[in-house]
Amino acid sequence: MNIQNPHVSHFAGVRGALVMLCALGLALPALAQAAGSARAQLDAFASGLQSVSTHFSQVSVDANGNAGRSASGTLQLAAPRLFRWQVDKPYHQLIVADGTRVWVYDPDLQQVTVRAQNSAEAHSPLNVLTDLKLLDRQFKVSEDGAHDGQAWLKLRPNNDHAEFKYAELGFADNQLQTMVFEDLLGDRTTIRFSDWRRNAKLPADTFRFTPPPGADVIGDAPTAEAYPLKN
Repeated sequence: MNIQNPHVSHFAGVRGALVMLCALGLALPALAQAAGSARAQLDAFASGLQSVSTHFSQVSVDANGNAGRSASGTLQLAAPRLFRWQVDKPYHQLIVADGTRVWVYDPDLQQVTVRAQNSAEAHSPLNVLTDLKLLDRQFKVSEDGAHDGQAWLKLRPNNDHAEFKYAELGFADNQLQTMVFEDLLGDRTTIRFSDWRRNAKLPADTFRFTPPPGADVIGDAPTAEAYPLKN
């Protein structure tokens, strides 16, 4: 899903460049680890997947080559439209999609933004992990070769609703290792994943959120029980 951030842009807004392997002696063994096509590894990774939890780190670079801020935290997804993106370092931020609304909570500003969850979230590359039917329906998909020890799949949106030009998914050992995407302004974000937990039992409050007392709320918030940012 596309994630707008007061500090950074979507999926977090912190960007950066992939590390390149320079020596052929290092590159060849790494490429061997990315056995199997990226599409086959995606199919294996997503098969039977109903929920997933992972850690992420991300960096970004803007269209002029200027490095942005880095960030790290945790991500949880569950079918069909549930999403939790929590930034823990170097600042705190929480984004929750509960199936009806998208909540963005900035504890430093004591501010919550809420809006209806709409078709924009449905066009996120992350959603294909829990619903493979979306892949060919919403993207032009092509194999993008192997490098950095990963087999790569390129996704280009086939509609006008997406807020990115393309996304690249890097797989190794049948797991998603890296996502790289370029937004409409030319900013490039690289997100690396680790410690995937498939079909993990997630706490009941994982995808629920209401504003903590005293927070400023921008948007239409329903009355509900509060589930603040977890430490």
